[in-house]
Amino acid sequence: MKAYVFPGQGAQFTGMGKDLYDNSDLAKELFQQADEQLGFEISKIMFEGTAEELKQTKVTQPAVFLHSVILAKTLENFQPDMVAGHSLGEISALVANGTLNFESGLNLVYKRALAMQKACEIQPSTMAAILGLEDAVVEQICSETEGVVVAANYNCPGQLVISGEVPAVELACEKLKAAGAKRALMLPVGGAFHSPLMKPAEDELAEAIANTEFMTPICPVYQNVTTTAVTNPEEIKKNLIAQLTAPVKWTQSVQQMIKDGAVEFIEVGPGNTLQGLVRKIDNSVGTSSASL
Repeated sequence: MKAYVFPGQGAQFTGMGKDLYDNSDLAKELFQQADEQLGFEISKIMFEGTAEELKQTKVTQPAVFLHSVILAKTLENFQPDMVAGHSLGEISALVANGTLNFESGLNLVYKRALAMQKACEIQPSTMAAILGLEDAVVEQICSETEGVVVAANYNCPGQLVISGEVPAVELACEKLKAAGAKRALMLPVGGAFHSPLMKPAEDELAEAIANTEFMTPICPVYQNVTTTAVTNPEEIKKNLIAQLTAPVKWTQSVQQMIKDGAVEFIEVGPGNTLQGLVRKIDNSVGTSSASL
């Protein structure tokens, strides 16, 4: 079975999507539609913008979404048996499997980005990558650290990202290094994604989701919150809202997809980060990048 996976924030690069625009009439049409819908030329920023311009959350999230979704729509014989997305990539996955149409997906991604940006401005917060420790040790130290700091991204065995208030994350990093972490690296992000500090964004996203039509998908999505195959639109909505304050359980999702029959993982969108993570989770499965 083929699993199609969709990357999240951090995969962006200058020039992303330009090859699609140049080689596909459908892609050109969808980029133009996105520019009109968002009210600014996101295609121009994607094709020509600086790394700094692309790093703004309100640009990054729709840019990664557009690259992934437009690529999926231009692929020949795109017939996924299952899909999953890392954080923001979950919305790309939901357009790819027919739960959302293109316009609704872009609208949700943009609202999500603005809501998260707003939540970041309420309180100084950050994230850090912890390498070389068991998940349980990281969870334990976070729970014993004063302030808000939680496990946010279970990326692969031995790689976990923590998220929370700046002093709490810094203190947890010191404790984790003392406990034997190979590295505890502060990440250049503007906020504590996938932590309780995203609660204000969760409330805004819930309202947007309530006003969006979710259809029955053509194949299951393995959601970050539950890690299991989901096809019920109401359940998909609930998990998508919860995702903003809950951890991204990528390791567990990939393991479940393999258990359910996935033998090949195809990454759709910018970069190849997810392929690397899949190989670290289980190197017996095939990985590749989707291309025109």
